[in-house]
Amino acid sequence: MAHSRFTARLRNTAALALLAGCAFGAQAKIDQVRFAVDPTYPPFESKTPQGKLVGFDIDLGNALCAQMQAKCIWVESQFDGMIPALKARKFDAILSDMGVTEERLKQIDFTEPMYDTHVQLIARKGSGLLPTAESLRGKNVGVEQGTVQERYARAKWQPHGVNVVPYGDQAQVESDLISGRLDAVFTDAAQAAIGFLKHPQGKDFALAGPIVQDPLIGPGTAIGLRKGDTELKAALNGAFDELKKNGTFDTIQKRYFATDISVQP
Repeated sequence: MAHSRFTARLRNTAALALLAGCAFGAQAKIDQVRFAVDPTYPPFESKTPQGKLVGFDIDLGNALCAQMQAKCIWVESQFDGMIPALKARKFDAILSDMGVTEERLKQIDFTEPMYDTHVQLIARKGSGLLPTAESLRGKNVGVEQGTVQERYARAKWQPHGVNVVPYGDQAQVESDLISGRLDAVFTDAAQAAIGFLKHPQGKDFALAGPIVQDPLIGPGTAIGLRKGDTELKAALNGAFDELKKNGTFDTIQKRYFATDISVQP
């Protein structure tokens, strides 16, 4: 009996060692993460005149990689092409202010929601425009292609006579708003308030009307992943939980936002 118990202990020890080895091996595979980013969307992501990527998402991604002891590689991509490119393995994850929606969940997976900003209309000061089909009927409203704002505008406003105009990147949207080719832009409120509206070219414009909330817009923003990429998902979720616990996430968000954008329980 003693020999049997000793043999059983050896087997248990070997099994535990094997499991530990497997866990270590799974972690060791994530030595780098290739994040997709659209660098036309300050304060989430943009480029300095020297070509360096900067912004909230960049700082968040670098902090996640540091927590995981992995190397961050940033891959620039137009927003509307990110999901096909992710599925084609041109990068590992999307960290570019992408909201979680039912439509996107049919194609890709997401980490837990990491932050929550709102969507709102921008229009010329004094225009009186509101984010409703009635107010915008006959108007040209710009959106960035592939965003929840485009999806909402096409579903809720376009059938009622609103001309929804999609653009490849946010810089083009803002340029046409300034030139008068657009009457309004539908975008992320934080991006507008801290990006476009803070710059001299945005001085004649303002957020117009209330925040828009709808299931089409989703419950928050997360990192997009390929379906089945459970190891990376677990690693990113674990790293993000640590960033929240040790105060790093709070420090990062306060660099860019005057209000708390963390996901509320």
